[in-house]
Amino acid sequence: MPSQRQLKQVMFEAGEAADRILCRYYGKLDKFDEKGEADIVTVADRQAERAIFRRVHAAFPDHAFLGEESGGDDFRHAEYCWVVDPIDGTTNFAHGALFFSVSIGLLHRGERLMGLVIDPSRDEWFFARRGGGAFLSGKRMRVSRVRSLSSSLLVTGFPHGSRRNIGHYMRIIEHMQVRSHGVLRLGSAAISLAWVACGRLEVYWDEDVQPWDMAAGLLLIEEAGGRCTRFDRRRMTLDGRQFLTSNGLVHAATRREILKAWEPQ
Repeated sequence: MPSQRQLKQVMFEAGEAADRILCRYYGKLDKFDEKGEADIVTVADRQAERAIFRRVHAAFPDHAFLGEESGGDDFRHAEYCWVVDPIDGTTNFAHGALFFSVSIGLLHRGERLMGLVIDPSRDEWFFARRGGGAFLSGKRMRVSRVRSLSSSLLVTGFPHGSRRNIGHYMRIIEHMQVRSHGVLRLGSAAISLAWVACGRLEVYWDEDVQPWDMAAGLLLIEEAGGRCTRFDRRRMTLDGRQFLTSNGLVHAATRREILKAWEPQ
C-alpha cells in the first residue's frame, strides 16, 4: 500500500506536468474541437491528461484512472482511483480568458482521500488530504465566517446544454442575486469550489457537474470546514449531479432560497 507521502508526491508531480502544458498553450490556441453543444476540447486538454496519466501509471500501475477526455475506470469499485480534469474551464482557456484549472482527485475505495486544484494563471495550488486539512500554496486555509446569506458572495454555473433550459437557471440566479452580495459565474467548477474553501466565496451550487469537476474540490471544502450536500441534504457523492457547497454557516438559508425558486423540469 502506498504511503500518504508517496501519493501526494505523485499528485503534485502530475499536476506540475499538466500545469506546464497549460502555460505553454494558453493564449496561443488557434483552433479547438467541439464535443457537443457549448462543450469544447483542445490539444492542451488531451496532452495534459496524458501527462497526468503517464506519471500516475508509472508510479502506481494498478491504480484506476478516470479522465474527462479519455474516460476510464469505475471509481466506485476501485481500491484507488485518480479522477482527473486536465482543464476545468476549457472554454475560458480556449478563448484566452481567466478561470481555468487542473483538477486531480484521488479516491480510496470510493471515498475522497486527496485533492489538488491548480490555478495556473495565479500560480495557486489548493490541496487537501482527508483528515489532514486544506492548504493554499502551503498555508492552511479555512472557509469564511460570514453568517448571513445577505452578506454572502455566491457562485454558480450553467451546465452544458443549458441553452435549452436557460429560463430555469436564470430564475434561480435572479432570486439569489437580490438576496446576497451577488452571484458570479467563473466557468470552472474546480476553482469555484476552491474559492469557497479558501473563504473568497460563501456558496457554490450547481446542477450538472461531472465527477472529474468536483473530485478534488469537494474535499477542499470539507477539510477547510465547509459543507457539501445534495439539494435533499444528503452528503454529496461523485455520482450525483446537483449539489450545494458552502461555508456551512449559510447552508440552510441558501438551500431554502434556492428551492423557493426551483421548478423541476
